Amino acid sequence: METALNRKNELTSPLAWGKAACESLMSAYKASELPPDGKWHYHQGVFLVSMLQLREKIGGDAFFDYVKEYVDHNIDENGNFLWSRRELDAIQAGLLLFTLDRETDDPRYKTAATKLLNMFPTLNRTSDGGYWHKDRYPYQMWLDGLYMGGVFAMNYGKEYDDPSLLEMVLEQERLMRKHTLDEKTGLYHHAWDEQKVQPWADPETGRSPEFWGRAIGWYGITFNEILDFLPEGHQATEEISGALRDLSKSLISYQHPDNHLWYQVVDKADDPKNWIETSCSALFIYTIARAVKSGVLDESYKEFAIKGYRALVKRMKFDDNGLFIMPEICIGTGVGDYTHYLERPVIENDLHGVGSFVLCSLEMQDILPEL
Repeated sequence: METALNRKNELTSPLAWGKAACESLMSAYKASELPPDGKWHYHQGVFLVSMLQLREKIGGDAFFDYVKEYVDHNIDENGNFLWSRRELDAIQAGLLLFTLDRETDDPRYKTAATKLLNMFPTLNRTSDGGYWHKDRYPYQMWLDGLYMGGVFAMNYGKEYDDPSLLEMVLEQERLMRKHTLDEKTGLYHHAWDEQKVQPWADPETGRSPEFWGRAIGWYGITFNEILDFLPEGHQATEEISGALRDLSKSLISYQHPDNHLWYQVVDKADDPKNWIETSCSALFIYTIARAVKSGVLDESYKEFAIKGYRALVKRMKFDDNGLFIMPEICIGTGVGDYTHYLERPVIENDLHGVGSFVLCSLEMQDILPEL
C-alpha cells in the first residue's frame, strides 16, 4: 500500500503516468512475448503505437528498440509476415512500420506496409461497399474496424503519396456512421449486420442492441485522426468536425456525475450490474481532450476531460515493486446482447487498456501539465 502511494505521489504529470505504464509492461514482457504471443495484431499495435508517440514527447532509444524487436519477431528479412494478418484487426499494427521505415535503412518495413495495404482490395464488402470486419463475420461492419484499418491507410497515403486512401477512409466512415449511429442518444451501436440474420441484429435495422464503450472509443480516436489528415479546405472537414462534436457532447452526457468515468455499456450506468470500464474511459477522455486542442470543442469542455483523467489515475494501482497496474479492463469482445457485455471477463494490464491509457495521457499533457 505504501509503495503504491509513493509511486502515485511521484507521478505528477500525465507524461509521467504514460511512461510508468510503458515501463511496467516492458519489465513484464519481452517485446516478442507481448500477449497474445505469436500474433501480429492490434492488441500489441495499440500499446506499441502509444509507446512510439510517448517517445516523440520524451525521447528514449529503449522505446524504439522495444518496438523494433516486436516487429522483427513478426516479419522476416523479406518483409513477409510470419503470422496470419488477414483481417482488419491485424492492419492496425502496421502503424509501427512507418517509423521504422523512416529511421532505418531497411526496406522490408515499407515492403511489409505495402503487403498490408494490398489487403484492402481483397476484403469482402457489403452491398454498399463497407468492409466486412472479418470473413467469419459475413456482411457485418463493426465500429472498431474503422480505426483498425483506416488510420493505417491514411498514414500510408501520407507517407507514400497516395491521396486516394484518405478518400477511401472517408467513405468507410460515412458508411459506418450511416449504419451504426443512434440519433436519439448520439452514441454508436457496436455493429451492423446487413443481412439482419445475426442473433443480436435488429430485424429492421440490422444494428446490434448495445453501445459498447471501447468500440465507441476507437471511433472517437478515428474522428480526431481523420481531421489531422484532411488538407485545408477539404469538403469533409465540417462534416467530420460536426460528427466528432456531436459524439463528444453525447459522451459528456453519459460521464458519471459522481465518479466522472464511463461504463462498459455506456448508456446504462444506473444499472448496478454494469461496471466502470477503464479502457473506454481513457479513450473518451482522449477524444474530448484532442477535440478541445484542435478547436472542434471549445475550452469549456476541458473540465470534463480533467475530471475524467484525475478519476482515472486514482483507479490505477502498483505492485510491490512499484510497477504500474491498470485494472478493470474488459478483454477482447465480440458483439452480443446486454448480458454478453456484462459477463465479459475483466483483467489487469491488458494491452487494449494500457495502450489507451498512454494515448490518453499524451493528449492530457497539454491540458493538465501537472496533476
